[in-house]
Amino acid sequence: MQTPPPERRLSRVLPPLQWLPGYRFSSLPADVVAGITLAAYAIPVSLAYAGLAGLPPQLGVYGYLLGGIGYALFGSSRQLAVGPTSAISLMVASSVSLMAAGDSSRYLQIASLAAMAVALLALLAWAFRLSVLVKLISDSILVGFKAGAGLTIAMTQLPSLLGVPGGGHGFLDRVWLLLGQLSDTNLLVLAVGGLAVCALVAGGRFLPGRPVALAVVCAAIILATLLGLPGRGVPVTGFIPPGLPTFAWPGLRLRDVEGILPLAGGVLLLAYIEGVSAARSFAVRHGYEIDPRQEFLGIGAANLAAALGQGYPVAGGLSQSAVNDRAGARSPLALLFASLTLALCLMFLTGLLQNLPKAVLAAVVLTAVAGLIDIPALWRMSRISRIDFLAALVALVAVLLLGILNGVLAAALASAVMLLVRASRPHVAFLGRIPGSREYSDLARHPENVQVPGVLIFRPEANLIYVNADAVLETVLARVALPAPAGLRLAVCDLSASPFIDLAGAAMLHRLAAALAERNIRLRIVDARAQVRELLRADGLADKVGGIARGEDAASVIEAEAARGPEPASSANPI
Repeated sequence: MQTPPPERRLSRVLPPLQWLPGYRFSSLPADVVAGITLAAYAIPVSLAYAGLAGLPPQLGVYGYLLGGIGYALFGSSRQLAVGPTSAISLMVASSVSLMAAGDSSRYLQIASLAAMAVALLALLAWAFRLSVLVKLISDSILVGFKAGAGLTIAMTQLPSLLGVPGGGHGFLDRVWLLLGQLSDTNLLVLAVGGLAVCALVAGGRFLPGRPVALAVVCAAIILATLLGLPGRGVPVTGFIPPGLPTFAWPGLRLRDVEGILPLAGGVLLLAYIEGVSAARSFAVRHGYEIDPRQEFLGIGAANLAAALGQGYPVAGGLSQSAVNDRAGARSPLALLFASLTLALCLMFLTGLLQNLPKAVLAAVVLTAVAGLIDIPALWRMSRISRIDFLAALVALVAVLLLGILNGVLAAALASAVMLLVRASRPHVAFLGRIPGSREYSDLARHPENVQVPGVLIFRPEANLIYVNADAVLETVLARVALPAPAGLRLAVCDLSASPFIDLAGAAMLHRLAAALAERNIRLRIVDARAQVRELLRADGLADKVGGIARGEDAASVIEAEAARGPEPASSANPI
């Protein structure tokens, strides 16, 4: 294989070298507007998500500012926006609080170290080409996981919306404590949060793509200041230190914190799956390709930048990317303009945020995570595919009972188990002749097909491997054990739907041939692919089944059997 030139290899690692030379100056105004719009969306959301993570509010803004720069340099999507997400914020809060053991300074350091660990794991995943990770969690599992995450996050924000202390560990404990505190609801706080929810929902419906959340936040700050809400018992954000983030390596090392790598692995898995899924949807819409492997470098660079700025893990999300896309983003330059806008806000506008009611931030989170709970998708799965619906329920319950981190790991495990279950019970079609033709198809789907006297034709509709070999054998032998048509003397195994076979599959065919021989039934193999034929011949099966010829199909074997005529009842059928 010819090695690509150095400049081509460098452009693969640094995507701007690919798209920047062809960038049109006419696209610059659209990218500037998109960047400013994304920053307007990011300010209230990042403040809310930082609070969800148990971190100072400015760290959420740092995540958007620095993560966007890192991704713009190394990511392959032109519309994906990177920053803190609700699920990762809650994952950090639930895991880091246990690791920090009440030490607030250590809490900040561990959160920053987690972002550094995500960057390291992303680099390793890129080096070892582990983009197959995106296939670990099925769409049905992801629907259930998002619904569980949405409910869990909502339970962390409802106390702030009601003006009660809340508390508890885990979803059920939080629900129980909140029910006991309902009588202490602060009606003024509830009114503020309720109005914010109504304004956000109405704005999202009637003004899609506009920075509605920023407008609601600005209005809330003005009203809170004019009405003196902080003095009336309405909790507010408080002082946010102005200025840009300071850059430094995390004060802890990976070996100093037990459990940091499982946390980083869970974050990377979730960030990669959600980010690549969102990036692909926008790439299809705009007619270009993303590089799934390169996305590891994009995520890694974003988290490395966030870690160096004392931030916490970030990821590409569908909601912020949709804002970026609807605002007209043409290239990753939109992320750089968003970062520049956020930097200006951090230097000059943080003093305006200190009277922002926390109930409004809770409203921002609640309306943002409402989209995670996709009831129509769950209802559709319940009607169409029971196994997909059960898989989604497993993921949902796992998140509610085990938390976000263990929930995402359980969801990945559930996807793998579901895949194995499906692979272990493949459909075996028993075939009949289509009337008026030499073709054969599934009798169960087409009962009008004609069963050939004395012949059983079956087609395993999967690769024959160690996971499912025994199931195929049991299915065929169970069919033979039924009151079979009189004079059954030939079984034809159609391997056209089995492009791969391993030694366990070949051994199963040996056992099937022997079991059928005991019943005076001969086995023939037809329509086997080239690799399958080679393996079965090398394993000696061809000698037992009368050869495995290229181009031999069920019709030709059955016609040859008919021309051969019936054998004497006393004769043995050699295998």
